[in-house]
Order: sequence, then structure tokens, then C-alpha cells
Amino acid sequence: MSYADVYRRSIESPDSFWLDQSRAIDWDTPPTQALFADNAPIYEWFKDAEVNTCWNAVDRHVAQGRGNQTAIIYDSPVTHTRQEITYAELLERVSSLAGALKAQGVEKGDRVIIYMPMIPQALEAMLACARLGAIHSVVFGGFAARELATRIDDATPKAILAASCGIEPGRVVHYKPLLDGAIEMATHKPDFCVIYQREQEVAHLTEGRDLDWHEFQFGTDPAACVPVRGDHPAYILYTSGTTGQPKGVMRATGGHLVALAWTMKNLYNVNPGEVFWSASDVGWVVGHSYIVYGPLIHGATTIVFEGKPVGTPDAGTFWRVIDQNKVVSFFTAPTAFRAIKREDPKGEFLAKYDTSSLRALFLAGERADPDTVNWAAEKLGVPVVDHWWQTETGWAICGNPQGLEPLPVKVGSPSVPMPGYDVQVLDEGGHPLKAGELGAIAIKLPLPPGTLPNLWNAEARFRKSYLDHFPGYYETGDAGYIDEDGYVYIMARTDDVINVAGHRLSTGAMEEVLASHPDVGECAVIGVADELKGQLPLGFLCLNKGTNRPHDEVVRESVNLVRDRIGPVAAFKLAVVVDRLPKTRSGKILRATMAKIADGEAYKMPATIDDPAILDEIAAALKTLGYAGG
Repeated sequence: MSYADVYRRSIESPDSFWLDQSRAIDWDTPPTQALFADNAPIYEWFKDAEVNTCWNAVDRHVAQGRGNQTAIIYDSPVTHTRQEITYAELLERVSSLAGALKAQGVEKGDRVIIYMPMIPQALEAMLACARLGAIHSVVFGGFAARELATRIDDATPKAILAASCGIEPGRVVHYKPLLDGAIEMATHKPDFCVIYQREQEVAHLTEGRDLDWHEFQFGTDPAACVPVRGDHPAYILYTSGTTGQPKGVMRATGGHLVALAWTMKNLYNVNPGEVFWSASDVGWVVGHSYIVYGPLIHGATTIVFEGKPVGTPDAGTFWRVIDQNKVVSFFTAPTAFRAIKREDPKGEFLAKYDTSSLRALFLAGERADPDTVNWAAEKLGVPVVDHWWQTETGWAICGNPQGLEPLPVKVGSPSVPMPGYDVQVLDEGGHPLKAGELGAIAIKLPLPPGTLPNLWNAEARFRKSYLDHFPGYYETGDAGYIDEDGYVYIMARTDDVINVAGHRLSTGAMEEVLASHPDVGECAVIGVADELKGQLPLGFLCLNKGTNRPHDEVVRESVNLVRDRIGPVAAFKLAVVVDRLPKTRSGKILRATMAKIADGEAYKMPATIDDPAILDEIAAALKTLGYAGG
């Protein structure tokens, strides 16, 4: 069936379309209908069904005689460890851990916070919660104590599962003191904590509260899967809120299973038994969907990678993992490829490895600039698929369905809407815009299965954040346009569309131009306040390794590039060379924080920032241009 036919059916007959897709899942009580609209504009999916996620991700593959297949490959260049875990071994580990949690009183509906690095035990913890019908909330390992405390108070967990430490290149991150500090700060106190002791650091256990991972499982009975309703929350994942109070995105169990099962073959073109790799972290939505649940529900082999694109040990790490494990489909963030390209612009490391198993590379998380996409496509010789989604949606809003019908690639676009997503571009008044016109990207309700049905204990905030601005639509917070062929272009967050003398301009479009300069490895453009024009664009340029040209020459050429390709209307005159850009740990550039520094406004240190010292470097660079610089 063609993409157009599948998409049309999903929009015109969502109930029958998604009921058909639900047959890929093992239900305890099958759904009689897919969509429930009684509480519109809050929609629900598969509400009358009963199901268990862990059964679908682990038990059923063993029951089908595939227990000897590898489920998880743990590849950790930071600890020089590689380990394979079969589905049968995973079942034993998960049912044992679930049994021990059950013996401590964890049951259906209880919340459990997971605070762990990229190790197989993090996946086992998530699956053990799913087995019991407990609602897990994974907090990115190494998050500051205060951030962890706010999540403890919001989720009110019965238990916290954590590791003694995380390993970063050249340092050990002490998780246990952060956990202790967070529990001390939090009003809510968990009944108990379970600590996985890593050999790199053995943590002190607090008597009466902390249990050892292995010891507390000893002598307990393994737990069976507990069926839950289709609308039962599978997990809560906190995303940063503009008010400083994180938003608890909820994922309903039934829709989550159905949507992820559909994507594994149709979008990522992976077959059961093949190796899929998502180089993300279990603390992010990509890790939830495509390190843990998606591949395992589909019966594929997933890779848990504890390392970095460069520096563990070099810019060839990704190629080594693809070669060694025969990865067929690979998913990472554009920022990872920009780091590799900057370190090894000629792709010399790639020649050392055989990446012929790879069928496609998928990028998401930040805008994939055409220069990076073209570099990756040329070096790897496979389709490079930019696709767009959010923590809130849980899977791709737009993509290029490699297993259904690969469409022509338009570099700079995440291609076309996926089934169930009626994507439209609106003006400020909520009126649809014509093809090619820049506006706010919104999705006509209902959203498809697998997307957030609500925020945890915050329905009013859910409505205000996503539904109220454009009634009848979900507001994505992104800006862009749709071309004549229906391809969507995401140009910036709505906040990153700047107004220069009455002209609405996309910083993303300027970044695309700057990234095409042969000496520029990475860049960012922000809008800074200007008395005459309202706002002016300002560019930050990171140069490729080995570039020895004077910085002012590169800046001058970059300014001319923007003027040539976008025109004088952009008023692009300001740019500065910096060593690095401030980012979140998931690779998103902190443009809004940089703009506040430039305008001399107060800002809150982002909880997810990778290295706070970079903000001082940005402030110093801004001062050279005469801006407040903090």
C-alpha cells in the first residue's frame, strides 16, 4: 500500500485504521474500538482493552521460541565492556527484579523513579515496572539534586531505582550523593531505594532505606505480568517547563504499544531479529521509544551504548559499533554528526570500518541542516532521513517511511506527516496558511495513539500549554511551512522566529546558510534586541578542526553568504567565532539562554545544560561585539 493511501485512511477513518494496526499487539482483552472522544478535546485510545507492555516486549518472544535471540547489546567504550543479553535472559532478570519490587509493596499504579546511566539495568528497571503495572519516571542520570527533587515531589514515587555512578569520558559522576541530596530536599520521601553498585564506584547505602540491587532480589519469587487498561499510564517523562516547573508528559499504555510497533517496520524498516541502534539515552524520549520499547516490542535487537560520538576514543566510534554489531538502521541527533564532521571532516575514520549492513540513518532532536545531511549521505552512501517529533508525541510527527514506501528526500525537510498527524500551518489568528508561507505548525485533533493524552496531575496546564491557543489543534511550538508537495519544513521554535523591521525571519534558514560555509562545523543564530529594527540576527560559528584561517575572514564570508542567499532583508551583519555552543545533554542548542545573555536579561541556568562554563565563554564573545554579555 502506498504512503498516500495509508495516510489518507489514517486521517479519514482513524478508528478502523488504528484498530487494524493494534493486531500487532498481544492483548489480554482486545480493544473493541480505538478512539474515545467523550472527553474531547482530550482524546483517549484503546481505553476498553487490557494489555501488558512487558509481555509484548519480552515474554511473547520467548513464548514464540525466540528466547536465544539477542535482545540487548551493551556496548560501553567508557568502561571497555561489551555484553549480549538474550530475550530468555532478559525475561529472567526482569521477572526477578519485578518480583523483588512486588515483595517490597510496589503494585499497579504506583510510581517508581529510575535514575540510572546507560546500562542494561536501566532497561530492566523500566520493564520490571511495566511488568507490575507500576508507572515509571526515568530522570536523566546525573541530573542535579534540585531537579531530581522537583520530580520526586511531583511523581511521589514509592521507590527509586538508581546506580552508584555514571561514567563520562575522564570522570565518574557520583549519582548516590545527588540522590541523597534530592531526597533530603524533597517533601515526599520514597519508601525505599534500590542501588545498583557499579564496580567503578561502590556507594554508601543508607540503613533502613537503601537496598542492594542483587541482595534484595535474593529468595523472592519472579513476578508475572499484570494486565492494565489501555489508558493506564505506562510512564511519566518530565520535559522542561518555561515556568521552571517541569511538565510530566504521560504516555498511555495501549496507544504507546500500537504506535511504536507500527513505526519499527514502516518508518525505520527493521525486521524482527535485526539490530537497531538509537544512540540516545534512556533519560530522553528517544531512549524510551527506540532504545527500550520500540525495538523490543518488535522483536529486534537493541543497542545500549555508553559513550560519545567523539572522544570514546575517537570520531570513528559510531562506525565501529555499526560494523561490529551489523546495525541495519541507526538513529541519532544531528549534533552528534556535526561533532563527528567537525572532528573528521574528510571522514577518514569511516574507511577503517565496514558499514555495509546499514540501510538508513535517521536524525532527530535538532534541525538537521542540509550541510550535515549531505555530508552524512555522501560518506555513508545510504538515505539520511531527517524526522521530526517531540517528547510529547513519543514518535515521529513527520518522517520518510523507509519500510512502507521510501519517498524522494528533500534535504532540509523531515518529509511528510506520519499516519494520524493532520499537520497544518496557521497564522496568529489560527487560520491555515498557503503552501510556502511561514507560520505556527499545529496538528488538528485528535492526535494519533502513542502521543500524550494529558500531563501528570496537571490538566489545566496541559490545556493551556497545548490546546488553548489554537482551539481544535495541538500547538507544537515549532514554526515552519509546508511546500506544494506536502513536505513539512521546520525552521525554528516559534520563539526563534525573529522580527526584523516587520519581516518575520527564521533563524533556522540563516543557520542553514552559515553551515554551508566550508570552514563552519556548527553554528547557531539568535535574535538580539535592536532599537531601530526591533531585532537583529547574530550568528555564532564553530570552525572545523584544522581550520587555521583568520576568524574575521570567516566571519566576513559568512555574513556575505547570508546576504547573498537570504538577502539584505535579513540584516545579517553580526557573527562571532566561538569554540563551542551551550547545549542540553540531549544536544539541543540553548538559543533562548544565549539571547537573554546578549540582551542583558536575567536567566535561569538550564537544568539540562551539558557544561555551564560555556555560558561564560558565550558572554565573553558577546562582549567583543558590544553586547551586554550577561
